[in-house]
Amino acid sequence: MCKNPAMAVHRVTVLLVAPVVGFDAAIPSQLLHAAVAEDGSPLYRVTMAGLRPGRVRTEYNYDLTVPAGAEALATADTVIVPGTRMPEPRHQGTLPAELAAALATIRPDARIVSICTGAFVLAAAGLFDGLPATTHWAYAAKFRQLYPAVELDETRLFVDAGRVLSSAGLAAGIDLCLHLIRRDHGAAVANRAARQCVVPPWREGGQAQFIEQPVPIEESSATARTRDWALRHLDQRLDVAGLAAHAQLSVRTFNRRFRLETGMAPGGWLLAQRVARARVLLETTDLAVDAVATRVGLGTGASLRQHLRALVGVSPSDYRRTFRGTEPDRSGPSTAGAGVDDQ
Repeated sequence: MCKNPAMAVHRVTVLLVAPVVGFDAAIPSQLLHAAVAEDGSPLYRVTMAGLRPGRVRTEYNYDLTVPAGAEALATADTVIVPGTRMPEPRHQGTLPAELAAALATIRPDARIVSICTGAFVLAAAGLFDGLPATTHWAYAAKFRQLYPAVELDETRLFVDAGRVLSSAGLAAGIDLCLHLIRRDHGAAVANRAARQCVVPPWREGGQAQFIEQPVPIEESSATARTRDWALRHLDQRLDVAGLAAHAQLSVRTFNRRFRLETGMAPGGWLLAQRVARARVLLETTDLAVDAVATRVGLGTGASLRQHLRALVGVSPSDYRRTFRGTEPDRSGPSTAGAGVDDQ
């Protein structure tokens, strides 16, 4: 994986399998092209490919024209398969011989990613066997029937299983592409790409898909102002009662509307935002870890270490070295708690 902007541009091939889901097909190129280094140089080179160059039919009977064929898979550092309605993987659990042969040319060290029903293609190729994965919730029953060897969790927005990653339906592909950028180059680069594309910079992969949830109308922005306020006051002690009071709602109503609008409980959302802000500060400042923890409302360096390791899997010093190449953190010993008081 390319974690240092000074390294070679990461080569991505997006394989369109007809009839491809046009929305899914557009996501990787848009998001990854928006990921640039501080000097504006590209961090990814995205190649759109079909089994052969030329037109690829979409699910709604318009064509996309791609410049490359299956040969582009062999040189890719990452291969992304968007959603498809191809009948063999979607309904029979098999792959056409030409597609199977194309997937077999992917390098053993390449990263492989599916968006939405692209998971059916990777599962039919055996690439998800014994691994966790997700897809659009509406097709979960069929997926389980066809691919029982896969540990499907259709409640997830996306699943990172290391070399192989998958996302839920449609717009969850945006979350997964931002996760790839964050994993490769850190939160600051991913946030810049999100701003460029005018999309939310971070939704946790474990956040629930919105399954059969009615669209709130008059309630749709009930907590948006309070969420924006909370993001500007992460260094303060925040709890559900205080957030509800800011929104001028009862705690019960606030909790209900918050879940409708974000898919998360207030406590989980707040912790996620604090860790996300901490990641940016670790990448972009020389603040000691204790100071970072104070600025994001986690209280102490010990608390930041605990939550960063739980959510990201590394310590603050390792995270900073990965994305900045700096020295270990300078924080002293600390034992206080996290300061997230809305459980």
